[in-house]
Amino acid sequence: MSANDNPVAIDLMPFIDSLRGAREFLRIWATEDGRLNCFVNPRGLGADPALFGVALRDSMTHAAAAWSRATGIPEDEALARIREGFDQDADTPTNDLPPPVVVARKDH
Repeated sequence: MSANDNPVAIDLMPFIDSLRGAREFLRIWATEDGRLNCFVNPRGLGADPALFGVALRDSMTHAAAAWSRATGIPEDEALARIREGFDQDADTPTNDLPPPVVVARKDH
């Protein structure tokens, strides 16, 4: 990977006020070949894994809105495609998850 190929983080500075008191719990990076690298910190959400499901559902609607603004397709169509991909992966899950699984240390 050359210096020009470094991943570019999403600029959160315009949203700093809405992030006060918030905790990061998920980062996802996509490679050119479609592999995803997911880093999850469960402590950011709480003890119940169901909260992660709620966060995923909320992120799907936020993503649909973003796709709509970026591409001009209607939000409902974008959400339908997102759900289609979600359901497709549920039917044939990814089995080649990259090690290691990253978990936040207890003191973080």
